[in-house]
Amino acid sequence: MRLLYTLAMFIATPLLMLRLWARGFRYGDYHLRWRERFGWFDIPECATGTLWVHAVSLGEVNAAEPLVRALMDRYPQYRMVVTTVTPTGSERVRQLFDDQVLHVYLPYDLPFSVARFLAHIRPALAVIVETEIWPNLYAACQRRGIPLLIVNARLSRRSLRGYLPLRPLARKALQSVYHVAAQSFTDAARYRLLGARSSHISVAGNLKFDMPVPASLGPGAQVMREAWGSRRPVWIAASTHEGEDWLVLQAHLQVLRRFPDALLLVVPRHPERFRVVEQTVRSLGFRMAMRSAERLPEISTQCFLVDAMGELMQFYAACDVAFVGGSLEPIGGHNLLEPASLCKPILVGPHTFNFEGITRALLREGGADTVSGDNLGRHVLELLEDKPRRICMGTAARQVFERESGAVARIMQRIEPLLD
Repeated sequence: MRLLYTLAMFIATPLLMLRLWARGFRYGDYHLRWRERFGWFDIPECATGTLWVHAVSLGEVNAAEPLVRALMDRYPQYRMVVTTVTPTGSERVRQLFDDQVLHVYLPYDLPFSVARFLAHIRPALAVIVETEIWPNLYAACQRRGIPLLIVNARLSRRSLRGYLPLRPLARKALQSVYHVAAQSFTDAARYRLLGARSSHISVAGNLKFDMPVPASLGPGAQVMREAWGSRRPVWIAASTHEGEDWLVLQAHLQVLRRFPDALLLVVPRHPERFRVVEQTVRSLGFRMAMRSAERLPEISTQCFLVDAMGELMQFYAACDVAFVGGSLEPIGGHNLLEPASLCKPILVGPHTFNFEGITRALLREGGADTVSGDNLGRHVLELLEDKPRRICMGTAARQVFERESGAVARIMQRIEPLLD
């Protein structure tokens, strides 16, 4: 099956290149760095080799941050290499680590690309974050004796259904994995069902519970609040997708009828949607400002578009209520732990299958509420009108965040025997 898979990858390569070319008009990185997709890149020599962490995009890079820093602290003799698939992930790596790590794009899962990539970086350890199963890459690591771990491993019901038709191929790939550190018992069970060996699976928890919360966020949020009016109600719609912006803006119209001075912060998930969201906001007649132009909203601003990457935590810290997108549409939701870590009451839509365990815990403990597109405005209003309830929900959310930490330490216990 791996031979058939490899043939399919070769046949698909022209289409993949066409996709790179098309997306390069929005992200120049796709045009400038296409050779990395085939394992061609230059890195300085490192006598001891590298530690390699792969995080597909922005969310996975954020999740991997505490583990990458733990590896750099514990093993400074190794060069750290972080790979992503998307330019947004690449940009986030640069923001978090600057030149402390080497970033390259993960090559396509073609035998010659994978071989060239591994020969260049010579990893002593390979770490895949969340759910990335590449049969040729995994087989190449096994042949070279490179221990490979899947950490923060999660497998939603939808992903499991997608893999099941290729279960023999997935099973072969997973049986070459040294260890799977799953987020939850449910994820561990799904990996076993897909073919991972039970003796090579543990439940380590979610790395996102170990993400650092910078002390500077509080003072920075206070400066923001003073700039746009410290007493006005502020809510955020974070990581929104197509189809959600209209619902969010309709909800804000409801809020404005009760609180004429209310401010909405809109943070689209993908940069290519910034312009579309701007046009939608203007078409509804909101007095708006943008992060790229005005930097901060004024007292008269009704809607502020955060058309920038890597600043979400700062705006979470400055809001009263947080709605996390990707959940009103069947996207699967996004990370609820960022607002939870900042004691913010959280609203989330019904589609949260990418974060099942976290969402259940927050709902159960009272740190979050479920909303729909029709009643989002009503829920936001209720929270803006009830400060004691906001404090109670935010405290409960923070307690969930603190209780579930420790995944980095548990994963490092698996890694240290391989490197020490």
